[in-house]
Amino acid sequence: MERAQEHASTGGPDGPATRPGETGTALELLVHGVGGTTPQEMLNDPRTERITGDDIAAVFRRADDVDAENSTDARHRGGPVPEAYVWCNLTSGNGTRALWLLLLPFMVVNLAHWMRPSAHGRRRTVRLYGLLVRLTGLTLTVLLVAAACEVALDLAAWQCAGTPTCADRHSWLGFLSPTVSNGGWWSSPGRRLALASLVPTALTVLLWYLSRRTWSDYESQQPIARDPEPDEVPRPTALGRPGFWYGRRLVARLRAAHTAAGLLTVAAAVGSAAARHDREPGGPAVLDTLGLLLEAALAACAVAVVWVVCRRGRSEKRLDRELDERFVRRLPLVALVLLALALLYAGWERPGWQSSGRLPGDATFGGLALAQGLLVIVLAVVAHALHRTDPDRRAVLRGLGGPAVAMLGCALGGVMSGGVSQRVSDWLDGTGASIAGPPVLLTWQASVIPPLLVVLLGLFGWLAHRAWQLARAERDAVARDYPDEAMDPARTRRIAYARAMAALTDRGPRIVAVTSGVTLLLGAGALVGALTTDETPGEAAHGTYPVLHGAAETAQALGSWLIGLGFLLFVTWGRRAYKDAAARRTIGILWDVGTFWPRAAHPFAPPCYAERAVPDLTWRMATWTRVTGGRLVISGHSQGSVLAAAAAWQLAPSARKRVALLTYGSPLERLYGRWFPAHFGPAALSSLHRDVDCWRNLYRLTDPIGGPMRLPGDQVDHPPLKDPLAYGRTDLLPLPAPILGHSDYQADPVFAEERRMLLARLRPGVPSPRDTPEPPAA
Repeated sequence: MERAQEHASTGGPDGPATRPGETGTALELLVHGVGGTTPQEMLNDPRTERITGDDIAAVFRRADDVDAENSTDARHRGGPVPEAYVWCNLTSGNGTRALWLLLLPFMVVNLAHWMRPSAHGRRRTVRLYGLLVRLTGLTLTVLLVAAACEVALDLAAWQCAGTPTCADRHSWLGFLSPTVSNGGWWSSPGRRLALASLVPTALTVLLWYLSRRTWSDYESQQPIARDPEPDEVPRPTALGRPGFWYGRRLVARLRAAHTAAGLLTVAAAVGSAAARHDREPGGPAVLDTLGLLLEAALAACAVAVVWVVCRRGRSEKRLDRELDERFVRRLPLVALVLLALALLYAGWERPGWQSSGRLPGDATFGGLALAQGLLVIVLAVVAHALHRTDPDRRAVLRGLGGPAVAMLGCALGGVMSGGVSQRVSDWLDGTGASIAGPPVLLTWQASVIPPLLVVLLGLFGWLAHRAWQLARAERDAVARDYPDEAMDPARTRRIAYARAMAALTDRGPRIVAVTSGVTLLLGAGALVGALTTDETPGEAAHGTYPVLHGAAETAQALGSWLIGLGFLLFVTWGRRAYKDAAARRTIGILWDVGTFWPRAAHPFAPPCYAERAVPDLTWRMATWTRVTGGRLVISGHSQGSVLAAAAAWQLAPSARKRVALLTYGSPLERLYGRWFPAHFGPAALSSLHRDVDCWRNLYRLTDPIGGPMRLPGDQVDHPPLKDPLAYGRTDLLPLPAPILGHSDYQADPVFAEERRMLLARLRPGVPSPRDTPEPPAA
């Protein structure tokens, strides 16, 4: 099927080659958006053939157009030859990828890395911003593994197996119970902890394996390697750098550090309990010394992990094909050896050692919550300093979008870890009095969920009221857009409502800001309450006003159920998506938006599909324009327009001048330009307009995703397309025209006209000159 190779020469993608006769063939490279589609739907032909690619991402043509470059058929001279790049399997190909929902906190904190404000001359501050986000991601990994340790080691092996009433209700824990097993070999507290540690260890190994496998499929795809051209100038966005879409070295380094951090967390959870027992008066001196040495080794390895995470990310100015030295690559092995030593140390015979109370987990979860809060606050200060160097009025929250999203990622991690611990505790402790339960901080964190939901309900109510106001205001605008039509109140309301709902997208930053701020305040309150009282909210409020005590008890019980229900729905949705292709595609839409960026902050986040898609598009455009000398229009819809822009930035200037860009329903400025100003801000989009030969953008007022580019001179944006195409019934549209919103832009006649005009500007030879204003008169 690799028919494209039949037309390629022996030179590299940008090197010299013997060009066949310039026949004037034009190519339209279609790139679909979120959710994906089939090549048959994109090309509007049931007979399609794969030109190049594999089962994950490929380029398709109609069967009649496979050899269009060498064909003498006059049909290939008039309009462009359509070609479809299908990449939906990169995000929603098989059922196992639906389980990536469990990695949502990692994906959110990775997004925060790319949301930094644009800045000039503040390189050290930019590096500090990235360092803070990477450290925040490291705390999320430790939090996840610590939650697994809390469930397996503390609740199951330490508390339930050490309590006769709890062990009697759960027969599968009988061999770990000293009373049920009559002092069996596994009933020793240290051996129970060593056996239960297999659960968080297996979780860490699973995360390492998933990251390793996706790393070989995504980050190891090499982009085009080329030499800079004489007149090439640096671009104002990092997306045009040769090594931006090649994060092989960085992800390998972070994977080693985070894997080691997870293993060290398990080792510390197992070894600290035994060391605490050995430090008691009358404890064995030898084991006490061994415990101190083990803790010192764990602390030294933890310092090495932090040092690896703090190192500079990667080199984007070139393709960094090397991996880090052996020390970094061997760091997980060192942590695994320390874990084995901790298990051996904890499993040593200690007569008279009995489990009681909780493992020392309060300090761990409290320290993680405090560290995350401080990191987010410092990150906000750094982001504000960067924003002041180059203010952008369109940037969300005045440059604080990254810290706000990082706070939400930490909150998601806390909700998921606390929800699992709380639900497992309620399941094991049927009577509610046999075991101590999870750490107090997790109960406080669960108790702040109901107040947060009240705030969210208030925000949704404000959005509904705002949509109603916008819909009323849009009715007059609808009447002006269809002046010669007899107005139908119901039809007008539907159009106005569609426009109002689409406009709510621009209110998203306020929702994120309020949610993040309230989450930070409630989290701080939960931490202070847990540390000052060392009791659950219900116990802390006992003896106060009856209303306050009742509210605390209600919030504690409701929060526990809500946090458990949320996690259960999370898992159920993933399980349903594993069996249901439609649900799997819905989850794929989430990843289309969230996994566009490389894994620069967290290696366990879902993989970046753009590290495969952008090199694919770049190779296709560079080789086709070089070999054929024809005209090329890359036509991107929705998220496909973002991929098209990223691929255009990667082209050499000589190849980019032979390419026209047609975007429709594009979030380039409305979403990416506002949330990622350092990479898609006004300077970046203006440079893209200068670099490509010509660019046109189509959008509708009813589209909740696409919008205008808002560039100076208004040379890119077409006026908003009419939606619906006709208000009432017409001779050409005898049935009511639908409100299309974000879909089916090709149905508008303007689409074909704009594509024709772009092709007319491009010529088989030298690109046509850009329209420039006349110089001012002397």
